[in-house]
Amino acid sequence: MLWQTTRFSIDLSSPKVMGILNMTPDSFFDGGLHNSVRSAMALAEQMLKDGAHILDVGGESTRPGAPVIPLEQELTRVVPVLRELLKLGVPVSIDTYKRGVMQTALDLGADIINDIWALRQPGTLELVASHPHCGICLMHMHRDPQTMQVQPMAGDILPDVIAFLRARCSALTDLGVSPSRVILDPGIGFGKTVPQNFSLLARQSEVLTLGYPLLAGWSRKSALGHVIDAAGHSAELHERMVASVSAAVLAVDRGAQVVRVHDVKETAQAISVWQAVKAASV
Repeated sequence: MLWQTTRFSIDLSSPKVMGILNMTPDSFFDGGLHNSVRSAMALAEQMLKDGAHILDVGGESTRPGAPVIPLEQELTRVVPVLRELLKLGVPVSIDTYKRGVMQTALDLGADIINDIWALRQPGTLELVASHPHCGICLMHMHRDPQTMQVQPMAGDILPDVIAFLRARCSALTDLGVSPSRVILDPGIGFGKTVPQNFSLLARQSEVLTLGYPLLAGWSRKSALGHVIDAAGHSAELHERMVASVSAAVLAVDRGAQVVRVHDVKETAQAISVWQAVKAASV
């Protein structure tokens, strides 16, 4: 299976690691430690050495309760580093839901649009559909980042998540977009309760019945903190690395083709062990 993007056809026959590069001063992970071009590029180059296959850069936090920032502010954060990332010879994804940021990123040559709103913001669907090759990640989100955890989804969420993603895929293919450009993200943590998040992992095969590759984004999520805490262990954000890697490998074992992570080196090593076991079992 190939994922078609602007400059690359990404071979998804083996799992791919997407390294997260936050250009936000309020990043929930590093608190803005890497929000200068120099530090961001140093981190990007290290992630590539550690085993990242794709780099995903974003300029607006989407953690629960995060405020919306103006278009120009987001562009100021991401454009300088995006220009440099595109020189590294690897697929580069832009994490945004704003049409203006998407347009600028695509004009610069970005490979993938990674949109938490699944192209529901005005003009974004048409913009991406008009591009000849860019890759697209469609994510499920309940409500919006400001309110999604105030009133999360209720009951069995799998049918709603699947129906939503099917509808968004149809919206693209109806405009002539090749399915080979699309990957799906069930949206771990985006308006779901802790049990619902884990149901998405346990029943991930149901999402895969849509026929599209899957991206899993478990890295450092609060659901992991809840289960660690419930087990009587410390669940601080900086102590969730092992849990994050475990969730990523479980997602890969259940069919995810891409994992979006902060801890690239540790995740890549763990996937290598998983691959060795798979090879030995043939």
